[in-house]
Amino acid sequence: MKGDKGTSAPHNQQLRALLFTDLCDSLQLVERIGDVAAAELFQQHDRLVLGLQQRWNGQLIDRSDGLFVLFERTIDGVGFALAYQTAVEALGRERGIVLRARAGLHVGDVLLWNNSAEAMAHGAKPVEVEGLAKPMAARLMQLAWPGQVLLSATAEQMARRATSTLPWASEALRWKHHGRWRFKGITERQDVFEIGLRGSAPLRRPRSGEKAWRDLPLWRRPAAVVTEAALAVTLGVLLWMLLRPAPAIAFAERDWVILAAVQNTTAYPQLDSSLEQALYISLGQSRFVNILSELKVRDTLQLMQRSPQARLDRGLAIEVALRDGARAVLVPSVLELNGKVRVSVEVVDPRSGQTVYTRYADGRGLESILTSTDHVVAALRADLGEALRDVGRDQRPLPTVATANLDALHAYAKGVDATAAARYDDALMFYEQATRLDPAFAFAYVGQMTIQHAKGNLEQAAVLYRKAVSQRAHLTARDQLYLDAWAADFAGAPPMRIADKWRLLTELYPDDPAGWMNYAKILYTQGDYDGALAATQPLLARQHSRRALVLVFVARVQLARGEVAAAEAALRGARLHPGWNGDGMEPVIAALAGDFEAANAGFAAMPVSGPGTRMLRAAVLAMQERAHEAATDMRQVAAQCTTVGGLCDIYALQALAWREQEGDHVTAQEYLRVLDRALAAVDRRHPAPARRNAFIALAAAYHAARAGHASVVMQRRDPLQALPERDADPRLRELWNLLRARMAFDQGDLDQAQDLLAQQPSANLFQWRVLQLDLVTARGDQAAVARQAAWLQRHAGLAFAEDTGDYALLPLNAMDVQRLAAGRAAAVMPDKSTVAAP
Repeated sequence: MKGDKGTSAPHNQQLRALLFTDLCDSLQLVERIGDVAAAELFQQHDRLVLGLQQRWNGQLIDRSDGLFVLFERTIDGVGFALAYQTAVEALGRERGIVLRARAGLHVGDVLLWNNSAEAMAHGAKPVEVEGLAKPMAARLMQLAWPGQVLLSATAEQMARRATSTLPWASEALRWKHHGRWRFKGITERQDVFEIGLRGSAPLRRPRSGEKAWRDLPLWRRPAAVVTEAALAVTLGVLLWMLLRPAPAIAFAERDWVILAAVQNTTAYPQLDSSLEQALYISLGQSRFVNILSELKVRDTLQLMQRSPQARLDRGLAIEVALRDGARAVLVPSVLELNGKVRVSVEVVDPRSGQTVYTRYADGRGLESILTSTDHVVAALRADLGEALRDVGRDQRPLPTVATANLDALHAYAKGVDATAAARYDDALMFYEQATRLDPAFAFAYVGQMTIQHAKGNLEQAAVLYRKAVSQRAHLTARDQLYLDAWAADFAGAPPMRIADKWRLLTELYPDDPAGWMNYAKILYTQGDYDGALAATQPLLARQHSRRALVLVFVARVQLARGEVAAAEAALRGARLHPGWNGDGMEPVIAALAGDFEAANAGFAAMPVSGPGTRMLRAAVLAMQERAHEAATDMRQVAAQCTTVGGLCDIYALQALAWREQEGDHVTAQEYLRVLDRALAAVDRRHPAPARRNAFIALAAAYHAARAGHASVVMQRRDPLQALPERDADPRLRELWNLLRARMAFDQGDLDQAQDLLAQQPSANLFQWRVLQLDLVTARGDQAAVARQAAWLQRHAGLAFAEDTGDYALLPLNAMDVQRLAAGRAAAVMPDKSTVAAP
């Protein structure tokens, strides 16, 4: 093409989103600020373009004072355009100038081919792009005002369906329809749309020019023409209503449909692709439906473990429609009948598999097929614009995970819904059913794994992880990356290395909520509450099924930061979601405010009481001088616990702590039994459970030291000291130093205690702050006492929100909060004389 013998042969047509942008008044800008400043500005501009290109998966085709970028997904083009507008304006503000860009986005088929090295050496671009879609996108850009992003109808339809993947909240997006326009060289009228961000989008009618102008409606034309047209339309409508048979199906605006392969019974197989292409293009112009793209269909086929090139016959198209939530399947056919060639399209309800209605047209000879196709499409486009009757509206996409079994996928979807509603036992049941139906269903094992991990059953979670990994070959690249992050967790990698794995998932797939959520959780367990809160922002900027769980997590982070009002606001947002079952932090906040009646009612109203909620309830009971009830409850759950180590030891440890508070004498031997069980459970062959059990062992030793049984710690000093030395988790080192500092303090060696605390200035365990308060109290530094006590009172929520060690330190935290609230900051610790080490 173009006579360039140095180019490779063009590829087949490919559907792409084409974005043109233009940096407005760039020539005047250079004149105003000078060549040197302009060169520096454009270099900075190019760097931001490169960053946006990588973030939004764009392929840069050409660049001067404007850009030409291709995208496989329309929504990526929209995200790039909006982010580019914002970045360009910010770049201008930094330099005290007004810098704005305009953009046009269209979706269509293009031809792509690569230029040879020789051609590029003479100034050719690496990639050439041709096709009608290219001037369409350029025309849209030329129509736009500075700061304006214009879209074609096709681009707008595709983008509207995927706005939840954008990092902006739906309320921040502004859409506007600017009517129909005529473009030079294109016969059909084109609808033009605008998208922008609240407060910055112009939302004004585009400017007309020689290459594009508004298609004025009839009411803007001379009155005589309007009168004649009105009479003709009235007569036509009456005849149409009288004579036209009512269709059995119709579609609401922007429903999705899928186009099956042509059923061709003629002797001309070449009709297949041409008829499919004609239907795809013609129906794609409908303002009432979107046709599922070939790229999306190929992705779904891959998840079904079918070849991406598999022929989309009626049955396969129906299954794809069910998985992707398409409203209907269009099944085209062409056959010879009594000397005629019939072109028809069936409209199929994917849920029942039944044909709802058919539209067809007859002709003679191959030359009639194009005309017949136009007639069929015209009839369909008319029918698709009416109110829907025979196809239900409750169809929604199934999860995009790999399984060949549709029933297993339905069970998995039920598990996802139950997880989002915090009905974890139900979710586990559905995930297990999914693996019974499809033993090779990797992500159904992942679903079970995440629930067992959240419950603290890390050994079971590790077994399920290995089952998921055994099916790795069936997974997409994204899902394999997801499992790689879990691999780092189960291998006992340093926490920040695990966090980096999750961050990599967010960088490559920013629309994947799992990456952001797990990245935030790692930061949270390490005490980086600001970082955890920042990592949740992309999840809060969009609507998704697990938004209530995200809001609950945000509430815990805010509580740890001392932002009680923000935590309450997040929980109010979670309550608005269907299936909300409450969260233990709601009654905790009420208890911290002194409203124990509301706190008790909150716990009683919760239909599900998991391990964490039960521990929080015990802590709130103890805050009401009901430590006996708290101890009894923890003894009961410890007696019923069947697993080795882990939660069973935490229950037993908490029962001892609450007995201690109610005044019951707890012997050193009782603490030693819990400590020995936790140490015995530190199995280095299983790094993740080993890390958790190591923290429980150190927590048990700290409980014993707080209860005045330093002898317990000294008897097991060597195995305790080995725990942080064998594991790279900084929280183990923090708790070991805290334990040593507490024992030094109890022995009266305040300087050693202070030196040990100073070794980790960034430590942020609640107990770390408590010991600092004890130290300044013992030294008589009243100003420091006031500062530390004020910090602890302001961050009382941290005592309940910190998740390190699965609430192993919760009883001690709650006791200290209670004493602080009573105004006895100087006596945070029980009055013990110096305890000498044996």
